[in-house]
Order: sequence, then structure tokens, then C-alpha cells
Amino acid sequence: MKVFLTGGSGSIGRQIVARLVARGDEPVILSRRADAVRRDRNMRGIEVIQGDPAVPGAWEMAIDGCDAVINLAGQNLFAERWNASVKEKIRDSRVLTTHNIATAIRRAKTPPKVLVQASATGYYGPHSDDAELTEESPSGTDFLAVVCREWEDATAGLDKLGVRVPIIRTGVVLASGEGALGAMTPIFKWLPGGAAPVGSGGKLSPAKGLQWFSWIHLDDIVGLYLMALDHTSATGPINGTAPNPVRFAEFARALARVATFLPFVPFGPPDAVLKVILGEVAEVVATGAKVLPKKATQLGYQFKYPLVGDALKAIFTAQPAPAAKPAPKPQHAGHH
Repeated sequence: MKVFLTGGSGSIGRQIVARLVARGDEPVILSRRADAVRRDRNMRGIEVIQGDPAVPGAWEMAIDGCDAVINLAGQNLFAERWNASVKEKIRDSRVLTTHNIATAIRRAKTPPKVLVQASATGYYGPHSDDAELTEESPSGTDFLAVVCREWEDATAGLDKLGVRVPIIRTGVVLASGEGALGAMTPIFKWLPGGAAPVGSGGKLSPAKGLQWFSWIHLDDIVGLYLMALDHTSATGPINGTAPNPVRFAEFARALARVATFLPFVPFGPPDAVLKVILGEVAEVVATGAKVLPKKATQLGYQFKYPLVGDALKAIFTAQPAPAAKPAPKPQHAGHH
């Protein structure tokens, strides 16, 4: 399969590219830093196209004749302190990119059969209760929920052209030194000196970390993207979260068990202090929702890391995943 990717040099994208190559598929990566990606020894022999997916351009022609598109592009939420222009970048890098991808698919003489589209569990907004959220649950109203809704809506109508569109609503991806773990570890090191709960619902009271933390190991989010690519029944929203979300305090305790440099501290910094350190993105860390991968389970996906302790152990001690039962054989999408 010839697979066109945006965001192919990010932490999820790199792993997807490696898995595609290993199984004999042909990835085509769109990048604003094409020369740097080509110089990466892990990308040798892979076609890399120069272009910014948020801006229409000649790159759109490369989608014509591809069997599939995986759209992962989006500004890292933790890369910069949020202000009006950073929030605009967070939105535009997702919504404009997806709009441009959809336009290129509509214009293609030989359009791809499937677009695997990124989204996030931010779609549901923060929930202070224990409500179990599945793909049928309604969207929230905060900034990230509105961005996720517009992001997903930018694919509207492609299904009427015969393009299958699975949308992966990704939770907090656990990966070594990257994403949320990369952002949280320095906080834990500095204040209060260990793996501590964050998020309390109180501005000045110590955090107890009672909010839900819907996480997923990097290997499993990559596995879900590949299942969505291959499985002809995978369509619409699919929650990219492990089947056992935990409260943040439990995550911090599990982290302290495996990251020996981080003792567990039962109380964390008040939300107001966290906001001083991180800015507005603190709300992403301090609030949560209990999101369940109902559709992934129905499609037969077998999680390598269903438990947070095993996921963190694998990251911090490089232990292999526990043996999983063999997954049902997916139905593979046909080639052109």
C-alpha cells in the first residue's frame, strides 16, 4: 500500500512509518523540513515531499494515486506557553491541514480509499464526574473541544465519495521523554520533588489528583492507527485510549514505582501554582475525563499495554510487552 502521511516525523508518525516499512508498505511523508527528515538515518529510502499541509500547494498532487492517507499533523500542545497566537497555531495546524487534505482527496483522479484522521479525547471536554465516555458521547465546549470538533468536521463529505474515514481520538500518549511524560517529568522533579498528583479542582488547596487520566502507550496508539488503516469496518470516531483509565494520583504512584528518581508525594502543587509554571495548558494536565475504547475493543484490537503500571515499566525499564492473545485477523483494505 502506498500511504501518504502528514506528521510523519512526530513521535507517533515515526513509529507508524517504521511499521509500514517493516510490513512492505510504501510511506510518502509530507514535511515542512523535508531536508532534515531525509537526513534522518531512520528515514533512508523513504519518499519525503517538501510542503506545509496547513497551506495549499503542489504537495497536494502527491495524494493522487496513493492508496491511503494518515493525517497526524498538529502543533504540539506542550511546545509553547499558550497565548492567542499559539492557540491559533494549535487550531490552524489541525483544521486547515485537514481541510487541505480533504480538498486534495476530492480533486484526485485516483483518490485514496481511506483517510485515517487524527483527533483527540479533548473532544469530550473535561469531566469532573465518573461518567464513562465512549465514541457516542457528546462534545465539550472548552477551547480544545471546539478545536477537535472543527478538526473532525473538516473531513465531512468524504465518505460520500467512497473514502473510509476512521478518526482516532487520541488520549494522553505515554512515550519516553516525549509528549505528556516529557512535560510532566520536569514538573515532578522541581515541585514538590517527586511524582505527585496534579489537579484538585481547588486553586490554592494541594492537588489530590482525583481527575481521570485516559492514557495509552505509544505502541498501542500506533497499533490502533494501523488497525484503522487495514480494517474495512473501522470508520468514524475511535477512542485511542487504553481500556483501563486511572485517576491521576494512581498514575503518579505507578510512575514513582518505576522512575526511581521520582519518589511518590501524596499531595501536589495547587492548580494556581501549576498554572504559573505551565500557563493555560495546565488545564489539560489538571482536568480529565474517563474515556473508554469501546469501538477499538469491538473491532478486536488487543492492547499490548492495558494496565498503566506495565506501560510505564516498559518505558522506564525497556521491558517487552506481556504476551497478548492473538488478535482476530483484520480484513485488509484492497489495493488499487
